[in-house]
Amino acid sequence: MGAPYFVTGEVKSLSVKRRSIHELLLEMADTAFQGRSLGEAYRVLIDMFNDGDNLVFLGLAGSMSTAGMWRIIKWLIEERYVDVVVSTGAVISEDIYEAMGFKYYKTHPCVNDEELLRYKYDRFYDTVASEEDYRKMEKLIQEFIETLPAGKTYSTAEFLHEFGKYLDEKGVDSIVATAYRAKVPVFSPAIVDSGYGMGALLAYRRGHRIILDMVRDFYHIVEIGRRASKLSAIYIGGGVPKDYVNLVTVAQTLIGEYEEGRHDYYKSLEYVVQFTTDAPQWGGLSGATLEEAVSWGKVSPKAKKKVVYVDATIALPIIAHALVDGGIKRRRPADLSWFFNNPP
Repeated sequence: MGAPYFVTGEVKSLSVKRRSIHELLLEMADTAFQGRSLGEAYRVLIDMFNDGDNLVFLGLAGSMSTAGMWRIIKWLIEERYVDVVVSTGAVISEDIYEAMGFKYYKTHPCVNDEELLRYKYDRFYDTVASEEDYRKMEKLIQEFIETLPAGKTYSTAEFLHEFGKYLDEKGVDSIVATAYRAKVPVFSPAIVDSGYGMGALLAYRRGHRIILDMVRDFYHIVEIGRRASKLSAIYIGGGVPKDYVNLVTVAQTLIGEYEEGRHDYYKSLEYVVQFTTDAPQWGGLSGATLEEAVSWGKVSPKAKKKVVYVDATIALPIIAHALVDGGIKRRRPADLSWFFNNPP
């Protein structure tokens, strides 16, 4: 008698031996719990990168740069594992702080926060940063904004491309500077909720005002999605970046219905991996399962997908080093030079 329908494979106990991280992750996919999830997510990523007809979004939330993860993100962009980045303003500003030469320091999570306030140090759980140096990073953003033509309208991708160029010329080797060199657009739909907001506010109060057009921003990212044959995503955390990418797929369906009369048209994510510590039962998007996303048309019913319930500061280094170990390269990165040469 064969195995029942609900059996999908055999659990294989791990033995201890010398092996690469690549080999370890592949074998972990045959264990259980979140170890299996991490191994299965790695296998999905390999398939994603081997599919040459595929646009890969990277969604970034959380405090990744203060946690020492921004150079891994920079590497993913440099090596063109990803084609489009959607980030909170925090991730793509707090890396600049360190790229400028300032330091994040380790501390105890139970340190007296009133003392930190007195010494002008800001705390990120078990990490602190000098408030005075943080202000210098925000001042750099202000100085950049004041070089732009007053009153000019930008999408966040256009704005961050210009900022990437500015930082690259100054030798501040950050995420957006890397994206500028790699011709990878960076979107930040909630950008003012960060050091960018403070820099823009200071420039605004001095009478130098620019316009970030969020409808233009959404139009730009939707158009990038429309010109791609296939869509995929990697989510670090959830939040606004995750839903912004998800809405790109929903927009394809709406445009198909309203403009083209195609009522059965879906252009959903074909490969998806998410690393999150959020749980689904609270009803929030960050913890929402990828299966739930199928109901919205955001993720294809046939997608290769996996959520790993893990701190991204654990998953990201392991995954990145496994890619190096296994010699896993992107088969054919998307060419988005058209976007920078002649944005829609």
